Amino acid sequence: MNELIILFAKSVGIGVAIAAPVGPVGVLCMRRAVSSGRLSAITTGLGAATADAVYASITAFGLTAIADLLLEFKTPAAAIGGIFLIFLGIRIAQSAMKGSEVSAAGSISTKNLLTGYFSTFLLTMTNPATILSFAAIFAGIGFLQNLSDKYSAVLLVGGVFLGSTIWWIILANLATELKKRLGARFERYVNFLSAIIIGLFGVLALGSLLLDN
Repeated sequence: MNELIILFAKSVGIGVAIAAPVGPVGVLCMRRAVSSGRLSAITTGLGAATADAVYASITAFGLTAIADLLLEFKTPAAAIGGIFLIFLGIRIAQSAMKGSEVSAAGSISTKNLLTGYFSTFLLTMTNPATILSFAAIFAGIGFLQNLSDKYSAVLLVGGVFLGSTIWWIILANLATELKKRLGARFERYVNFLSAIIIGLFGVLALGSLLLDN
């Protein structure tokens, strides 16, 4: 029992560590927090957490055929992700010039929440190399050798999902509180900076593909 508790605790830490580095999803989460409210930001983060859990599952359950297939299509997936980021950057810039997406955080629709969830899920899934990150982390601390049964693997994946979700909840609440304290000017800054940063991530993603070729 103690070993399972330790396994779960470590996997939660891995989930936080995978989610925490600054990237386009983090920027997008903060932007939606200040423009559409806490719930929209958390839903956005859950999309990324779900994708992290999918990649963790592929690694933990040893689904090498699926991993190899995803890695084989790594280049077109990255291209799609880069184009999508540029598109998002343009949309955010247009929205920033017009004003907030919604007049009040409470008016966000179910459709918008689902759009936020699936957009970050697909965006995270366009980086199949994440599988290699999980494989390296799990192997580095002996997780793969210690997964004696499928229940341990399920516990591991659940911990990764929980850790990632915890991070997105923290980030969403932090951005929401900053919006309350700093007001509309902070929202405008976040919107414009988000458009620039997300667009740059897209350009860099496409540029790295050109350099690789």
